[in-house]
Amino acid sequence: MENAPGEDADPRVTDDAGAVTDRVRQLIGRLGCSQREFARRIAMDPSKLSRSLGGTRRFTLAEVVRIADLGGVDTGWLLGARERPAAPPGREPAPVPEGGRPLQLVRETVRLIAEHGFHGVRVADVAAACGTSPAAVHYHFAGRDELLEAAVRRYLDEDTERRATGLAGAPDARAELLRLIALQTPRSEQQRRQWLVRFDLWTEAARSTAVGRLYEHSHRQWRGTVADVLRRGIEQGVFRRVDPEFAALRLTALIDGLATQVLASAPGGTGPDTMHAALLAFVESELTAD
Repeated sequence: MENAPGEDADPRVTDDAGAVTDRVRQLIGRLGCSQREFARRIAMDPSKLSRSLGGTRRFTLAEVVRIADLGGVDTGWLLGARERPAAPPGREPAPVPEGGRPLQLVRETVRLIAEHGFHGVRVADVAAACGTSPAAVHYHFAGRDELLEAAVRRYLDEDTERRATGLAGAPDARAELLRLIALQTPRSEQQRRQWLVRFDLWTEAARSTAVGRLYEHSHRQWRGTVADVLRRGIEQGVFRRVDPEFAALRLTALIDGLATQVLASAPGGTGPDTMHAALLAFVESELTAD
């Protein structure tokens, strides 16, 4: 059983009898979540989890540690020990951050990318932000690259969830589009941080790095979401009969360019209100049905 070409060279767990896979499946069933949600919680690529459960890829040691942490089980039990070792007498378990230590590490990594840039984040910085040690970070993630990739996946998943939430309950496609535009306008500190991370990912995409390819795929999905909204609006009669794909390309490019101006502007320059007004003007003049 071999790993896919180009995959990380972290230590792999031997599982010829399938004991590890079986126990991971047990944990997924116990948590009552989908494989995709389980992968999100352990900061793992869903396709890697699927291949590992299917027997065509071996789990890395760092992945096993994160799975054990999420499931609240001992790593030795997950690796096939007959019984879960009892905790030493009198020793209180260390407090677990909300969502578990791996998600805390990933969340803080996203925040630090926004503050210092993708290449300005060190493992020591993440450890300090989480009140732990670099060794504890390496306990959950084999190295900086794996941690950064997990952070980018987390950021992209949350971005997709925010868009889905924004579309829910809108009366028509035009209202959906206006909600998406509001989500993309960097008014709050959280929205500004999201855009700062996105700027770094554009650079990675231009260099065709692994995380850059992740972002490029996500951006295609975002443009596809806009095109789907426009397509629904045309069917509903709220948008004129434009080419949905080309109109989505124009609108998302306008959003990207205006957001860049907002974050790069000195006081008195292009602000979020100006950006929002320009996007609404585009919707009215180019998309809204007469």
